[in-house]
Amino acid sequence: MTMTTDMIQNALNKDYNKANEIFGEIMTQRVNDALDQEKIKLADQIYNGAEEEQLELDLEDDDVGEEDNITQSDEESETETLQEPDNDAELEMGDEDSEDDDS
Repeated sequence: MTMTTDMIQNALNKDYNKANEIFGEIMTQRVNDALDQEKIKLADQIYNGAEEEQLELDLEDDDVGEEDNITQSDEESETETLQEPDNDAELEMGDEDSEDDDS
């Protein structure tokens, strides 16, 4: 039987500790395999001059989302909302300074 079959069988038998142990072994093996593949790619780039694989993302989207439909007035109101707490913080600091001056 394979490790996956053993893990499933142990889970069905409610031997969760053994199933978890096998799961850990499977994950370790897969991570090690992925690391080995990356090491091979890197060594090929360094020693053989192979070009690095580039992922190309399609950033152009025909669908226009709600974010793209923000009007100028919406942007201005958001800016004003963000600035209001700053003004309050300055006023509070100004009040503290005046209290210190009275002492």
